[in-house]
Amino acid sequence: MLEAFGLSDPGCVRSNNEDYYLLAPALGLYLVADGMGGAQAGEHASQLAAETVGEFVYKAGAYEPGLLTRAFIEANRRVLEAANLDANLEGMGTTLVAVLHANGEAYVESVGDSRAYIYADGQLAVMTEDQTWVHEVGRRLGIEEAQLKSHPMRHVLTMAIGVSESLRSHSYVFPLQPGVQILLCSDGLHGVIGDQVIASVLAAEGTLEEKANKLIQLARNAGGPDNITTVLLRVTDK
Repeated sequence: MLEAFGLSDPGCVRSNNEDYYLLAPALGLYLVADGMGGAQAGEHASQLAAETVGEFVYKAGAYEPGLLTRAFIEANRRVLEAANLDANLEGMGTTLVAVLHANGEAYVESVGDSRAYIYADGQLAVMTEDQTWVHEVGRRLGIEEAQLKSHPMRHVLTMAIGVSESLRSHSYVFPLQPGVQILLCSDGLHGVIGDQVIASVLAAEGTLEEKANKLIQLARNAGGPDNITTVLLRVTDK
């Protein structure tokens, strides 16, 4: 079984929160979305995408291969459709990362730069691959990491829900054992605190709520330039 806790914070700079998270334990579904767009468009995109995936998984009834991929495609279609129907929503989009717990495994799907981490046996690993200019272009050009951290293209996504009719998502699957923890988060967290800090929080004793609050406070202490969202999962032996 999985225990779960989610928390979102606007951060220290922005007055609104365009992040959205979903906990649906009855479906085994957990996700984080980081919206973008003018006015309220980013908030609309992240919530619409998340709820679409939830509805798609619910209607499927049971896990089947490619379920999350198809759910993401439907979310992309609906966000594009909503933007086409309302000029105020034009240009909106969102990142999306989801975990579906089924058959003792974690099925993971991601678009954009919201991440999934796994903490097991005292080690933290990133489960997903960022779809960003830095990761897909900058590093392949051999630009040094120190330069990439301040590069003018560092915040540019190469893919997101709602930006193209042709969606490119990444799929992963991981076995789950008792004690394993999974963190889903927006770049408002992983973009300002390092993996070593994240690992230290997950390694510590405490409830998932305490750990989520600690992670968000650390991001705020680091300046909190963006919305901060965490969803924490822990595999129990029950």
